Amino acid sequence: MTPVGITAEGWQAIALTLQLATLTSLLLLLMATPLAWWLSQTQSRLRSTVSALVTLPLVLPPTVLGFYILVLLGPQGWVGQLTQTLGLGVLSFSFAGLLLGSVIFSLPFAVQPIQYAFEAMGRRPMEVAATLRARPVDAFFSVALPLAKPGLLTATVLSFAHTVGEFGVVLMIGGNIPGQTRVVSLQIYNHVEAMEYAQAHWLAAGMVVFSLGVLIALARLKKRSDRVVA
Repeated sequence: MTPVGITAEGWQAIALTLQLATLTSLLLLLMATPLAWWLSQTQSRLRSTVSALVTLPLVLPPTVLGFYILVLLGPQGWVGQLTQTLGLGVLSFSFAGLLLGSVIFSLPFAVQPIQYAFEAMGRRPMEVAATLRARPVDAFFSVALPLAKPGLLTATVLSFAHTVGEFGVVLMIGGNIPGQTRVVSLQIYNHVEAMEYAQAHWLAAGMVVFSLGVLIALARLKKRSDRVVA
């Protein structure tokens, strides 16, 4: 039985938000891990530039970032022209476009914890693996990744939570389409606009509880990693 205060559209928004956050977290782990490894190990002059680009979503207003992603995905943008050439149409105001925007917006929340974990382990473990004639790829998967597990877990939790709380970027890229791009934050906004404060309270309270749970989980992860280091 549906609890009083949460409408069918509210549950639909919750399901869509969880789907978006899950896919975003998975894609970010695949993308952020090699990028974080490169940033933690390279001496290239491009390191500072790449690091700045990765960090850019942290300082840009979400609406600014969302606007430029929308332009890129639109009919006149180079990404939009490419997807149209491939017969995919334009990704703006679609779940696929929303997913792409979420990955870009949450990228620093995935890259930075993993990068810090790789840097914290130092070079000694990889040097020992090399003396044992382990190939770089084998050493990465058997040595570096296990040692960076706390960073990977933190990145996953932060990416998921950050995606759940998105508003400006998803509004700019996806609009507010029920069942396709209307996530929880937009549903709360709609309830407030319609002066449906009771329904907004239910969803907003759920976000507060979720956010508190994320903070507790991160604190426990940090405590566990500190014990491992000690």
